[in-house]
Amino acid sequence: MRIVAIIQARMGSTRLPGKVLLDLAGETVLARVVHRLRRCSGIDEILVATTDMPPDDAIVAECRKCQVQVARGDRDDVLDRYYRAAQLTKAEIVVRITSDCPLIDPAVTDKTIAAYLEARPDYASNALERTYPRGLDTEVFSFDTLARAWSEARKSYEREHVTPYIYERPEIFKILSVKGDDDLSTHRWTVDTPEDLELVRAIYTRLGNKPDFSWRDVLAAVEREPELMELNRHVMQKALHG
Repeated sequence: MRIVAIIQARMGSTRLPGKVLLDLAGETVLARVVHRLRRCSGIDEILVATTDMPPDDAIVAECRKCQVQVARGDRDDVLDRYYRAAQLTKAEIVVRITSDCPLIDPAVTDKTIAAYLEARPDYASNALERTYPRGLDTEVFSFDTLARAWSEARKSYEREHVTPYIYERPEIFKILSVKGDDDLSTHRWTVDTPEDLELVRAIYTRLGNKPDFSWRDVLAAVEREPELMELNRHVMQKALHG
């Protein structure tokens, strides 16, 4: 069973342009995501899916530097980008990760993959009923499920956000929600604004800029210094349908 993690990345970002190539403790945000995912035991290959727009030539160059495969596709139809990337890698199971999650945790991603492999749904996610901090989001689905969504999804937000066509149709697809032991959903560890980046940089500093700290290490750090959470507490998550 070939399991491929596909990381979507592009330079265009309304709230923090070029965020995926900004510096985070001596490496780019994107490189941090790639290196942390490489510690997953349940992933056979990692690929970055970017756009065919000229500004994203910089992402292609960074992927070469990170020695990770890259595929290019439509800027707005990210569902098509994922479908073609999955075809390219001959993925049987796709793990969807976004490039703005430099605290992504291999243990959490592996747990989501393991839950998928055990239950064999069409789609599994640890963000459907959010218990983990935002920024550890992992979605797992079969290539056949992706292909059906690619063929049938019509609404623009379904194409842009890849998976809504799947998880909004439990009458068609078998859906699995993967939850943690505690509700830590108020924590925001993703990077979408300058304040988010300030928090993540502070966390890396507190943890010695190591590449292998766990999400529980991050939790302990922000619990020791609650003022860290104030850095981005006011940031509102963008609406999916907006």
